[in-house]
Amino acid sequence: MADNPIEQLGGKTPLQYAKTPYMDMLARMGRTGRLVTVPQGFPPGSEVANTAILGYNLEEVYEGRGPLEAASIGYEMRPDDLALRCNIISVRDDGTIKTHNGGNLTTEDAGPLIDLLNNTIGKEVNERLGGDIVKWIRGIQYRHLLIIKGGSKHIVCNPPHDHPDEKWRPLLVTAEPGKEDMHEEGRMTPQQTADLVNELILKSYELLPKAPLNVERKKLGADLANIIWPWSGGYRPAMQTLMEQYPQVKSGAVVSAVDLIQGIGKYAGLNIVKVKGATGLWDTNYEGKTRAALDNLKTKDFVFLHVEASDEAGHDGDVELKVKTIENLDSRMIGPIYEETRTWDEPVQIAILPDHYTPVEMRIHVGEPVPFIIYYPGIEADAVQTYDEYTCVEGSYGILKLQQFMQELMK
Repeated sequence: MADNPIEQLGGKTPLQYAKTPYMDMLARMGRTGRLVTVPQGFPPGSEVANTAILGYNLEEVYEGRGPLEAASIGYEMRPDDLALRCNIISVRDDGTIKTHNGGNLTTEDAGPLIDLLNNTIGKEVNERLGGDIVKWIRGIQYRHLLIIKGGSKHIVCNPPHDHPDEKWRPLLVTAEPGKEDMHEEGRMTPQQTADLVNELILKSYELLPKAPLNVERKKLGADLANIIWPWSGGYRPAMQTLMEQYPQVKSGAVVSAVDLIQGIGKYAGLNIVKVKGATGLWDTNYEGKTRAALDNLKTKDFVFLHVEASDEAGHDGDVELKVKTIENLDSRMIGPIYEETRTWDEPVQIAILPDHYTPVEMRIHVGEPVPFIIYYPGIEADAVQTYDEYTCVEGSYGILKLQQFMQELMK
């Protein structure tokens, strides 16, 4: 939800403009600061930022989005697998990227497209390569998984949400510079992997526009889900659980509609809680996710409650929607959580923060330090009176970096 000042909002950020009485109250009662969630040299994505927020050293555990989403979907990665996040996106006839989400593709509509990819392109490529080399795994909405047996992770992929309105062909996959012919036992070279992924992308652009869904969408003048876009690939990560890292946490849960966050949670040893009606968009089931978080907190030490709505509004460049998602977060989640937990006998600590900036005027992720609140009964409050990107500069925590946030919570 973090953003930059917007002229349409009178020079305020969406967080400053939105009515957020509960976040402002917790800022007054608690302590604030800013957090660097993206280490130098890493992409400012949710897979990086949320892993850092949970206290992990990215240099040791980072393998990209693909393996995290594989864990969430329930696909057990083999030692020689390369797992890539695979969006189904929408591109225009002029060769530019229109949306990273296939025109808000639903899970129901995406399923037949994934089956089509496996039964045509996958079958053809696997027969040519002589094995079960390529397959797509169904995820949710526009977010899916591409598995390449023996693929190399040393390739350069461009996240589609970082390149709206740009030509897609110049963004095709390349081998990491200087590693084109690198040999890892049992794996293709990076150049061979890049060539294969690009072949799959180009073949999908021939196939998907002819799918019944897209034929119907074209008649209606709607956005087509007409090409795959694989990115953020990696091997199976080696992560300790949260309980192994922090003895204060004996048990925990993650509540999220997003495969990526569920995957991080699974590797972290958290119970994955799926809520009916949780969409990852502005229309998500706020009340259901709130109830799930509270119910889990009654029996567990730690709950990671994740809401994607403001990020998607930022990618869509929708100022009014982003303000609305922030107000929904405050009134339909943070307020009820605070009001219920304050009546419990056991004190509850509440922390609030974005994972990264998604400015509506840029429509991409930005790795600026994000504002945060930490509150628990008895904490010594600082002087900050409202919660936003600028007031938290004066917060008593100053700027924390990466694992320092979780270390503060554990105190």
